[in-house]
This record gives sequence, structure tokens and C-alpha cells, in this order.
Amino acid sequence: MSESNASRGTMNRRAFLGTTAAAAAAMTVGQRAAFAAEEIKFWDMVWGTGATYTAAAKELVGSYKPAGDDLGVRYQSIPWANWYQTFTSAAASRTTPAVSSGAAFLPFYFIEQGVIAPADNIVAAYDKNGTNDFLPGVLDAMKTDKGYAAMPWSMDLRVIWVRKSLLEKAGVEAPTDWQSFIKVGEALKKIDVVGLGLAGGSTTTDGQHSVSALLINNGGGLFSTDGTLDCVTDRNIETLDFLNELVRKGIIDPYAASYTSDNVTRDWLAGRIGMGFGQTGLDKNFPADQRSDLTVISPIKSTRGDTGTVYYINPLMMFKTTASQPSSEAFLTWYLDNMKVFWEKGVAIDVPVRKSIADLPNLKENANLQKAIAEWQPVGKTIGAQAPRPFGALNAVDGGGAGAAFIQQIIEGKTASRQILETLQAALEKVVK
Repeated sequence: MSESNASRGTMNRRAFLGTTAAAAAAMTVGQRAAFAAEEIKFWDMVWGTGATYTAAAKELVGSYKPAGDDLGVRYQSIPWANWYQTFTSAAASRTTPAVSSGAAFLPFYFIEQGVIAPADNIVAAYDKNGTNDFLPGVLDAMKTDKGYAAMPWSMDLRVIWVRKSLLEKAGVEAPTDWQSFIKVGEALKKIDVVGLGLAGGSTTTDGQHSVSALLINNGGGLFSTDGTLDCVTDRNIETLDFLNELVRKGIIDPYAASYTSDNVTRDWLAGRIGMGFGQTGLDKNFPADQRSDLTVISPIKSTRGDTGTVYYINPLMMFKTTASQPSSEAFLTWYLDNMKVFWEKGVAIDVPVRKSIADLPNLKENANLQKAIAEWQPVGKTIGAQAPRPFGALNAVDGGGAGAAFIQQIIEGKTASRQILETLQAALEKVVK
């Protein structure tokens, strides 16, 4: 994976050290240490609206003014492609940043590996200052027996979006359950529109998120209540049978098996997708004059009459490789207190986890977001659904190759549901200890 902005900062360290051999020789050990620690690194994934989010995040971090002896911060954007390998390789080589955003279960894996610096001091400071306005449950979701694995900053909640104009053209109303979802999908197929947009390529977890949402929708999941793997269940088989019917009827695009997230976004924009799971700010990817054509529908009922979806609490982690732990904590606290700019500018597409941000006027006026919070968030669970709490092994499930192969098998439509789940169970047993 390429890492953008890798050499940017207030000074290019390699250029400095390479000026002359004499200068390098004259530099004392203390001077070198001080220079190397002039700033800490902040890795940030490409969230929200992509390039516009990254530009806003880079600008925000650039405005950070460290106090006292705290170090400055260098921003580095990290793509989602192969994110699992990027982070695990960095941890193995001790080249992790000081602070980083990342996938939902990374902190739980890393704190078990002993490479995370717990966020207990930050939580304690918020409590002491009376500024802890995190929404109920989100801080608790970060707590482990080794401390707070990370600080939450947003929630990636998956909801079903529809393009109203395409449903109207197909002569159908929005679905309310799995059976009507099939009927709407068949009607969309007749006008050459995809009924369930998916990206199943190996570089994205988009398809995995959608299938996870449907597994939870039917009261299923990949784990039992004691946290052990339990993929081959009646409810999960029913869900894959439903997906298999969508594949057979052409409601899922056969090319989706190799699609990236960008492919799906382009199809949404081009009017080739009529329905699909997406983040709560999916409409932010559209031109302003088209956004009103997208709407979040109410949670649909499975064959059993259940509702549900998947969510991911997006974390901000601190690593022990930092040059200064106090600097990491100072920056992360500042960042949490100033990140509302992402929602004010409309570049964040996830649900905010602080009340002060959720109460912003522009968010209160967003009917789709309010519907997502009111109707979808209460029925959401993590991919560890049925397990009592998140744990490190979920990281391998969320970002490992087994999940990608699982989605591709579903989209190809050549394998029975039970066999697909048995293959997934066997693959996950190799990574979930």
C-alpha cells in the first residue's frame, strides 16, 4: 500500500539528515533525538466524502497549536484498500503512528497485543471537567479489561437508501420486508436498474457490511452468545437463501464480485442502483440538486419478522510507539473537541457520537439522518452480534480475506448457502483463536 503525504511535515527529516556528512557527524545524540521527536504522526483513514473530508481533516490538524512541551502533529492520509495489512504490518515492525483513526475493531486487537496506549486518562479528564457528552453506550463500547482501547468519534451505521425517482419509474413503493424487497428488485431489474448495490472486491469491505446487516436483520450473526464462532445456523442459512434469490433474479449485479467502493459510488451517481445499504451520509456523494432523490427507508422485516442492521463505532487510537504520550493525549483531546467542523462542512457521513455535535442545527434539519438515528440505530449491532462485547478477533473477521471470499461466493451464486457458511466457518477458525 502506498502511504500518501509520507514525507510531509514542518521539515523533511531525510533531507535534513542528508545535507552533509559533516553536519550529521557534528549532531549530538541529544540533538538528533530532539529533532526526531519534533512532531508526532497522525494517521487518518479516508472517511466521509473522500477527498473533501481529507482536505478538511488536514486543514484541521494543521491548525493545531501544541501547548507547553507538547509536540506538533503531522497528518497522513491512509487509504482503505488493504487497511488490515497496513496496520498489522506497522504493528509488527513498530512503525505505527502516535495517534490514528481506523477500522472499528483494530483497537481491541491491538490492546490485546499490548501495542495500544489506553485512553483512560482522556476519559477521566472529560469526567473531571464535566465535558463528557458522549452519547449513551459509545464509551462503554470501547472499554476492555485493559482499559479504554480507543476514543469513539463517529458511528458507521448501515441503513437502506432508495432512489425515489427510480422506484417511481419502476412503478413500486419502497419495500417493508424481504418479500417486498424482492418484488421491488424485480421491478427495478425490468428498467435495467440494480436492486441491491454491492461491492464485493477484495480491496473493500462494503459488501461484507451489507451482508452483515442482513444477517443481523434476520437475528443471526457469526458468533454465539458466548463469543465463539457460530456461522452455520438456520437464521444465517435463511439470509443467504434470500441473497441467493436476489442473485438468481438479477437483482444483484454479477459484476459486483469484483467491484470496489468507487464502482458502487459511480453506479449510484449514474442511476444504475435503486436500493442498497449505505452510510448515513450516502447522499453527500451526490450533487446538491440530486440529494433529495435519495431517502432512508424504515428498517425492513426479515421472513421471521425481525429487524436489524450492522454498525461500527469508529475509533481514535493511541499507540505506544509515540515519541510523547502526553502529546498524544493532548492532541487527541483537542481533536475530539474540534472535530465538529466535519459535520458543519458536511464532509462527515457517519453519525456523530457527541451530543454537542448531534445537536448542530444542520444535523437536526437532516431528515434522513434523524430517521437513521431514531429507527436504525436502536436495532443495530456489531459484526460480533450475539457476542456480549467486542473483542480483538473481530478485527481479522472485518478485514481478513475470508470475508471477501465469502461475499464473492454469494454474488457468484454457484454454491449452496450451507456450504458457503461452512467454508466461512473453516476459514475464520484459522484466524479467530
